[in-house]
Amino acid sequence: MAVYAIGDIQGCYAEMHALLARISFDPAEDYLWFAGDLVNRGPQSLETLRFISNLGDRAVVVLGNHDLHLIAAAYGHALDHEKDTLQPVLTAPDSKQLIDWLRCQPLLHHDEVLGYTLIHAGLPPQWDLATASLCAAEVEQVLRSDDCGEFLAGMYGNKPRRWSPDLQGQDRLRFIVNCFTRLRFCRADGRLHLKEKGPPGSQKPPAMPWFEVPQRASRDLNILFGHWSTLGRSTAPGIFPLDTGCLWGGELTALRIDTSPRYTRVACPGAQTP
Repeated sequence: MAVYAIGDIQGCYAEMHALLARISFDPAEDYLWFAGDLVNRGPQSLETLRFISNLGDRAVVVLGNHDLHLIAAAYGHALDHEKDTLQPVLTAPDSKQLIDWLRCQPLLHHDEVLGYTLIHAGLPPQWDLATASLCAAEVEQVLRSDDCGEFLAGMYGNKPRRWSPDLQGQDRLRFIVNCFTRLRFCRADGRLHLKEKGPPGSQKPPAMPWFEVPQRASRDLNILFGHWSTLGRSTAPGIFPLDTGCLWGGELTALRIDTSPRYTRVACPGAQTP
């Protein structure tokens, strides 16, 4: 048995299969962890969703911002973007089945035995594993409920920018979603800088990568995450970035996590420019 964590696919179906062939993935024996953003911008989001959902319990998926964007589009609440490639999913005969499967996926997955925590983007410095797990569960419950549409209608936005346990309602849910699916940079006090998207060093002070905040409450975790294609390879303890820019002509990455961590990558020709 092998367990691999895989970075953002974003509809790059052919590259995903090339990577699975490279690691000799056996669906009868092995497990795949996906760091979110299964869909959008790439050419084959529909095929990607069908394949991963059909893996059943062989796949662990956490939601990314593009996955939530697809769910919002299915409910009529997405902000239109000219680069979206979601229409084949929305018009497919099995669209409802795929959307219902997607909105039942978590924002955080923690495996005590393997010693890894999987998210899509980041954690604010105030959250330890217990707090992050509870916050993730709040959003997951709403996504799976009849109130999903109401939540999606108010999901977009950059505020509030700082965590407080006293946050309530849509503000609280939006902050949680922004951390799990959009966070790259924040201040030492946890104030989010969601508009910063470049590599470390490109941000305006006092923002810093979320995982470099001194004494952050999650520093004892081994965190697998995607979302940050410009981050590059990190040597920070317990930090395992998986998004290596497949969509942008970079690579698609798998990290074996049931043994000593070992990366496998396949080149992606790409058709877009960052």
